[in-house]
Amino acid sequence: MSDRRAVTAEGAPAAIGPYSHAVVANGLVFAAGQVGSDPATGELVEGGVTSQAKRALANVEAILRAAGSGLDRVVKTTIFLADMADFAAVNEAYAERMPEPYPARTTVAVRALPKGALVEIECVGLATDPRRAS
Repeated sequence: MSDRRAVTAEGAPAAIGPYSHAVVANGLVFAAGQVGSDPATGELVEGGVTSQAKRALANVEAILRAAGSGLDRVVKTTIFLADMADFAAVNEAYAERMPEPYPARTTVAVRALPKGALVEIECVGLATDPRRAS
């Protein structure tokens, strides 16, 4: 039996490269970074950074669910911003969606993100009973 398992989530946009939505290993879920793409179209949602942050979090949540976990099991997030001036707006969207106690978090500004996105969010969470995963 492998010590790691790849996860593909139907409720998240298809991967745009050679990577898995998440990998479950040693009781942890490592979710790949998600931008604010609509899973049905693969296109970034309209409405700016707040809409993209909310969609990115929904994509992360879909991946965690597919892995048998959830936002309440996240222990660490990393947020990548195309512009640090968007920190407050993303922080507000994050606080609305992420349950307390909040996970540890790092937020960094980057030169560019896939598809010209304004925000990307990745996380590490605790896995749950593997029999719950789809």
